Amino acid sequence: MKICDTLFDPFAEIQSFQQQLALQGKFGATSIFIGTMRDFNEGDDVQAMMLEHYEGMTQKQLCKIIESAKSQWQILDCLIVHRVGEILPNEPIVLVCVWSAHRSEAFEACRYLMEELKANAPFWKLEKLATSEKRWVSKNH
Repeated sequence: MKICDTLFDPFAEIQSFQQQLALQGKFGATSIFIGTMRDFNEGDDVQAMMLEHYEGMTQKQLCKIIESAKSQWQILDCLIVHRVGEILPNEPIVLVCVWSAHRSEAFEACRYLMEELKANAPFWKLEKLATSEKRWVSKNH
C-alpha cells in the first residue's frame, strides 16, 4: 500500500511490485483497476481536484480493507496506490491490483478493495470548477 503526492505510472508500480513478489509460477490471475480523474462531475467542467487525507487514519483504514480482502478470498497479494494533493484531468488517482491463482478471486477481491476504498477510506475531494468555484465532493462519487 502506498499513498503518494506526485504523479505515478500505474504500470510501472505494478511491474515494480510484481518483481518483488516471491510468487513466480504461483499466480494465474492479476486483476487491475486504475481510476483516473475526469474533467467533469455533476454536469460541470472540472479543472483540478485537491485530494486530502489524514495520513495515519488513511493508512490504518487501507490496511484494514486489505486484510479483510485477504480473509475473504484466496489471494496471494495485493497492491493499492493512491494519490493525494493536486490532481489534474487524465491523471491516475488510484491503482488496485490483486494477484491470485484463479481469476474469480482476483476479480472479486479487486472490486471489493476498490468499493471499500471508495466507501470507507478517509479521503476528501475538493474540486476546482471551470467557473473558478470550488466544491467538496460527496462520498458516493
